[in-house]
Amino acid sequence: MKDGFILTLSCPDRPGIVHAVSGFLLGHGGNILEAAQYDDRDTGLFFMRVHFESSTDASVASLQDAFAPVGEGFRMRWAFFDAARPAPTLILVSKLGHCLNDLLFRHRSGLLPIDIRAVVSNHRDFYQLAASYDIPFHHVPVTAATKARAEAHLMEIAATEGAELLVLARYMQVLSEDLCRNLEGRAINIHHSFLPSFKGARPYGQAHERGVKLIGATAHYVTTALDEGPIIEQDVERVDHSMDVATLTALGRDVENVVLARAVKWHAEHRILLNGGKTVVFR
Repeated sequence: MKDGFILTLSCPDRPGIVHAVSGFLLGHGGNILEAAQYDDRDTGLFFMRVHFESSTDASVASLQDAFAPVGEGFRMRWAFFDAARPAPTLILVSKLGHCLNDLLFRHRSGLLPIDIRAVVSNHRDFYQLAASYDIPFHHVPVTAATKARAEAHLMEIAATEGAELLVLARYMQVLSEDLCRNLEGRAINIHHSFLPSFKGARPYGQAHERGVKLIGATAHYVTTALDEGPIIEQDVERVDHSMDVATLTALGRDVENVVLARAVKWHAEHRILLNGGKTVVFR
């Protein structure tokens, strides 16, 4: 037995989808290890994720090709993945390193199924941190005058490193619309608030001034609409009037770490399917 494969699909809902998928897997020596499905009654779309083993010499490419008659017959968007392959990942960071540090530690501890190919930053602050994990570090400074050139350099690094996932771990640069379109569905950002509240600078200062009772964080896919991409995960912490800005900031950063790590893990395990401006997450 191999380590297994993952099939994800979405299509217009109709009878016979599960039967067709399970029949295909049975015909290719498949043994289902985990399966999840969702029928969105609002959009009429059906979503499915199947993790399976195969007793044959199947490969991702051979399964993808063999499944074509089923997929095309049901007007599916489908893909097969090697379940044992970690996602090649690039991490972007600026001057706040808590999310970067957390991701590096989780990766080293075997808690994230990703292969961190490099860290890219518009500052030099964390080159030693990256080096301590034997991860290449690229300094790509960004100014208004050099933004286009910097983004081109970023994408050159991503291509050279073979990165399939980009994680904006508090990377405090607004990406151009062209770059956002280029990265659709494969760039995850962590936002320092329970969206859509407290955008921009001083989020925890704004929260303190408003006397909030909950603070949180939101992980979402990057789109051309700033901080409005499909939401992957959110979480909150209760706070009260006795907590100062420093306390809120510390709590908020802990939430950011957890929320971003969950989103990265679920993406790498192919548990997230896009559903228009939303996501279906098979946790």
